[in-house]
Amino acid sequence: MAASIPYEEACRRYQRGATPTMRDDGTSVEALLKAYHPDHGPNARVALSVGPNRGDPCQPDLARSLQANALIDDVDIAGAQLVTTDVLVIGGGGGGCAAALTAAAQGAQVILATKLRLGDSNTVMAEGGIQAAIGEDDSLQMHFEDTLRAGHFCADRELVAQMVSDGPDVIRWLIRLGMMFDQTEDRTIGGNLLRKKPGGASAARILSYRDYTGLEMMRVLREAVDLDAGVAVWNRCPVVELLSDERGRCAGAVIYNLEWGAFVLVRARAVILATGGAGRLHLNAFPTSNHYGATADGLVLAYRMGARLRELDSFQYHPTGIAYPPHLAGGLISEAARSAGAKLINGEGERFVDELKPRDVVASAILRECAEGRGIGRDGQVGVFLDTPTLELESPGILAKRLVTLTHLAHKCGHDAAQEPFLVYPTLHYQNGGLAIDKDGATNVAGLYGVGEVTGGIHGRNRLMGNALLDILSMGRRAGAKAAESVRGALPSRAGIGHVHAWQRELTLAGLPLHVQAPQLFPGYAHFDLRVDAGLRAGARGRTVGSLR
Repeated sequence: MAASIPYEEACRRYQRGATPTMRDDGTSVEALLKAYHPDHGPNARVALSVGPNRGDPCQPDLARSLQANALIDDVDIAGAQLVTTDVLVIGGGGGGCAAALTAAAQGAQVILATKLRLGDSNTVMAEGGIQAAIGEDDSLQMHFEDTLRAGHFCADRELVAQMVSDGPDVIRWLIRLGMMFDQTEDRTIGGNLLRKKPGGASAARILSYRDYTGLEMMRVLREAVDLDAGVAVWNRCPVVELLSDERGRCAGAVIYNLEWGAFVLVRARAVILATGGAGRLHLNAFPTSNHYGATADGLVLAYRMGARLRELDSFQYHPTGIAYPPHLAGGLISEAARSAGAKLINGEGERFVDELKPRDVVASAILRECAEGRGIGRDGQVGVFLDTPTLELESPGILAKRLVTLTHLAHKCGHDAAQEPFLVYPTLHYQNGGLAIDKDGATNVAGLYGVGEVTGGIHGRNRLMGNALLDILSMGRRAGAKAAESVRGALPSRAGIGHVHAWQRELTLAGLPLHVQAPQLFPGYAHFDLRVDAGLRAGARGRTVGSLR
């Protein structure tokens, strides 16, 4: 990292309420991304050596997990309790809840197993809002084109068209569940939903509730799941391996109950992975905005079973993660602040990018400022200013009324957002690629579905703000409906981990070590070791699962 401008000096150059000069060095978007985005560079990719994506480029840290051995073997699950269900949903965020509710509504018996607690996910941390083309000045076609353009035209056009078409009905569904949305000052019967323009969009399309939309969304989804007798919720029950039958179909999963230290075999007609992304692997040594359980579990397990993946070398770095204080590094400052008008300012007091460009462009521009010595250094941290004081000066009351989470975050950082700008730096935010799926969320492995961030194809190589929340609900409902059709089929006659033995042979032939195991389940600083935990508490395995709701 290049030398930076000291914080005190940058503060002297910063002027609250001033209109800073925009510096433009003429660099093209393509050149900016190639020079500064973490997805590029000489060490940004390696070729996978094993599995269905053998030879494809992959981010190196993720590749180590994808090409690892399983956490368990047959002896570890000998005598484990067996439970059966129609649909097993793995993941308790918005996508998992939408899938579970839809499957149950169609008569399926559903178990929803989640690593932490129901709702502990990236969904609850989503602040900016959800996109849906509902305005008179907007259209499904415009939303479709914006999404493709932001993703560098690498997305699956059919999946994108389906998602944007689902948008209006998803909003109606959420309102019926009881979700609140911000409204305009028009107080006529029914009111009008307030729409905001996100970065990279051609129309005002973001619908939100304050700046904690995901929290409000998760509130209604969690309540709906809790009230649904057709969904059994298993909290603190991460998946450690998938089950396969003699034909290679997905036949369920091995669940580890953290409370009891017990393995449980869940045999299911269909399995829906809604496990989220990989941020807590801290790819490329970046801080992350992701929740504690985002360790690529679904990708690792599905790949071991033979599911094809896509865009494994593409990740989104949100431009405005907290840079100072260090103990909060990576925490997210919503794009809602920039959408409302907050500007980015370097240590020389200049603006250096249009803040409403797509996220990969804005993040790369910040990384460029820091790399070229125009970043702001404070106690070993580096970043640029997010000018919230001027935003408050121009729109009095906006921090207290519309950017509530940002105001609380400033308090945690030890400053007043109306008086002092944030120091920000890009944070690892989203996994652009993942499982290759069809329009119903089905993978190439029979019986296995994917929903949300664990999947690829919808966002291409960069995601628009607000499309993630739409994605999880659009595809969650579709995958849940399709998986529920499996009720008419027979349960797999056999369910085991035979695919793991085939995987171990493949690793050996490729010269890869068997002692490296994945998924990681928790970040390294959790100091969690499944084998130690299971061994220390093996006495609990004699207990029955009962109701884990």
